[in-house]
Amino acid sequence: MTSEKLTNDTILSIVEKYARKNSLEDDIHGFAHVKRVLTLSLKIGEHYNPKDLILKSAVLLHDIGRIDEKDISSHVNHAELSAQKTLKFFKNNSFKLKENIVSKIIHAIRAHSFSNNITPISIEAKILSDADKLDALGAIGLYRTIGFTIKNQGNLQDVMKHLNEKILHLKNQMYLEFSKRLAEERSHIITMFYNDIKKEYLST
Repeated sequence: MTSEKLTNDTILSIVEKYARKNSLEDDIHGFAHVKRVLTLSLKIGEHYNPKDLILKSAVLLHDIGRIDEKDISSHVNHAELSAQKTLKFFKNNSFKLKENIVSKIIHAIRAHSFSNNITPISIEAKILSDADKLDALGAIGLYRTIGFTIKNQGNLQDVMKHLNEKILHLKNQMYLEFSKRLAEERSHIITMFYNDIKKEYLST
């Protein structure tokens, strides 16, 4: 790679190509999900003035560890795998980014997963965390939940359990006020589906 300092647009173009290559090939956690999270992140970001390079890089790379999950014998959170892979990616490329920029990208990736037990500190990390959860809500979120369950040989009871134990609580896990409003709107279809299925299931 050239020794000249690259523009942010060039860096992001390289990051996106790498993310595409290292994403799952499905709508659930694949690059289609990443693109939706990016759109949501930019929408939220309009209200909070994040650093463009940090936010977009973190979003594009936040799930690249999922493609390696099946090859890891010990249980490692996908966010941690993504962070490790991202750090290696930046070390192997001569982007000449300041260390604190890379650190903020890594932090946002590590903190986006609730189960990784890392609280997002920066505005970019909070935006990514919220946007990732928002994609699990609404009509798309419902589609993802059902698709994920079927992919893993689950049934209707498994869908209901996942909705009840995780998805229905996501609106209360948002960090930013604008995200909370979006989550409230998107939660309606999940709640309606859950209640209707319970009603129909119990009546059979």
